[in-house]
Amino acid sequence: MSESPTARPVSASQSERAEIIFPGDANPLGNLFGGRLMQFIDLCGAMAASRHSRAIPITVSMDHLDFVAPVKVGDILILKASVNRAFNTSMEVGVKAMVENIEAQTLHHVASAYLTFIALDRSGQRVQVPQIIPETEHQLRRYEDAGRRREMRHPEVLRKKESRASLAPEWHV
Repeated sequence: MSESPTARPVSASQSERAEIIFPGDANPLGNLFGGRLMQFIDLCGAMAASRHSRAIPITVSMDHLDFVAPVKVGDILILKASVNRAFNTSMEVGVKAMVENIEAQTLHHVASAYLTFIALDRSGQRVQVPQIIPETEHQLRRYEDAGRRREMRHPEVLRKKESRASLAPEWHV
């Protein structure tokens, strides 16, 4: 059996992405499509998971996505992500989305989400991920909160697995 990977600080996983919102990204009211924002969140989260695990990140779930405010055509969207906690082969990543006001030089929070990724090697096998080292009080709170969220998710994950296993092959007909 191989050695456990060396733990890494949260700062080693931090990722940022910027997007200008164009009309093709928006609904008739000029607001960014929620699904497009989810895509941006997933991509930024995957960068953080990849940096931490040094493996191929696969999205397992996106939990508790909060749309706080609309994002308009022409806005500059800034996404920031970091690994909150690493488990055996999975990681929880937090992503925060903000709109940048260039003139005022401010950021306005528009969305947040927690994503779970697993780490795979090039052959598609799960690989063990390094533990995370929180460096600040804020990161420590996120680390502890991630553990609580995982405990709360676990019974629901098991229930869904059992439910899928009990479905007949023609369940969709």
